Amino acid sequence: MSIRQPDAASGGRFRTPLLFAAMAALIGLEALTGGWNTALGILNMGLISAILALGVNIQWGYAGLFNVGIVGFVALGGLAPVLVSMPPTPGAFAGGGPGLLLAIGIATATVLAAIWANTRLAGTARLLAIPLILILGFFLYRAVFDPAVAVIEAINPSAQGNLGGLGLPVLLAWPVGALFAAGAAWVIGKTALGLRSDYLAIATLGIGEIIVAALKNEEWLARGVLNVNGIPRPWPVPYEIDLQGDPAFVERMASLGTDPVTGSTVLVKLLYTGLFVVVLLALIWASQMALKSPWGRMMRAIRDNETAAAAMGKNVTRRHLQIFILGSAVCGLAGAMMITLDGQMTPGSYNPLRYTFLIWVMVIVGGSGNNWGSVLGGLLIWYLWVKAEAWGPALMTLVTANMEAGALKSHLLDSAAHMRLLTMGVILLLVLRFSPRGLLPEK
Repeated sequence: MSIRQPDAASGGRFRTPLLFAAMAALIGLEALTGGWNTALGILNMGLISAILALGVNIQWGYAGLFNVGIVGFVALGGLAPVLVSMPPTPGAFAGGGPGLLLAIGIATATVLAAIWANTRLAGTARLLAIPLILILGFFLYRAVFDPAVAVIEAINPSAQGNLGGLGLPVLLAWPVGALFAAGAAWVIGKTALGLRSDYLAIATLGIGEIIVAALKNEEWLARGVLNVNGIPRPWPVPYEIDLQGDPAFVERMASLGTDPVTGSTVLVKLLYTGLFVVVLLALIWASQMALKSPWGRMMRAIRDNETAAAAMGKNVTRRHLQIFILGSAVCGLAGAMMITLDGQMTPGSYNPLRYTFLIWVMVIVGGSGNNWGSVLGGLLIWYLWVKAEAWGPALMTLVTANMEAGALKSHLLDSAAHMRLLTMGVILLLVLRFSPRGLLPEK
């Protein structure tokens, strides 16, 4: 007779609901102490962070791809609401659009010609032809591109100065953001996925920074560091000012004993929460179904032993490209959702600390390879990231309460601003020490 030993799966049967219940309790406590507006604000960004962590987990947890250029895919996703939902700038496309299209055509033709020369020519002819094609194509591209951009950026530069968008519903921009990120992932993956994992990390880091730098500097596209404001809200989320001007809503708030201003902001955030929860649940369902399918088992087999998988006839590079595109698309979707929630596009806010390092902490703390772990990590780490900003000064004030005024006390008080980074480092070390596979390990 054999006695069944408890394993991680059976022993942790109630671990997932208990941890999510604890997370809900933290949000509820925040609502009681700081108000529902603050709690829902944390929850909404936590849900978007959970989607980002889910995208990274698809790449790392399923296939072992180390992507440290997450910020670039988030930024590309954020570009979609600007190009899809903002109204077009009057005269921009008529003035500079033809030149932009011609410049894109020249760039495409240059790349194709260089590829043709690389495949069809040999020896000295190839060595001379490829640089010549690229140099001529670059100067021709700039000769057409620069005047077109100058025309666009001269149109009402204080408020516009860019192409604008198509004026379509902002919900359409969410899948478009996923497509933007997926397209960039295909281009990156075709060139970088043949590299070793450490070189892949370097390549994605550099390309992510290039994407962010382009968004900051190409004002004709999304106004660069001047930012794009007034991005429309998705259906059915109204504007607070409209709710506050609705007599029926004001009367309803009065019957509940709530200020209309507070009630309108809470209702708007609740509607955003509903939208984000629907998207997150759909992604979780799709991810879980994929993970349990033969495709998911194949991806994990490739992750665990690429050589053995290749020996069994699996195209490892092609599958890596596939999973890289899928994970990047999820990150792009989250980027579009975040810009919609903020109502503005601010390329200067995209930094690797927030949109790469912090997302990796979420995946590691939650549990690499576990979709629900990524969701938990996204919610928990974002909550702690927000709260550490308030806890830091309070903690330092308490620590230095009985200290005499001097350089040490001043230094400790000034260091309170860095408590976020210290908190994330401590949490990461504790999880790696006591639960190396995360709070919700992969089964």
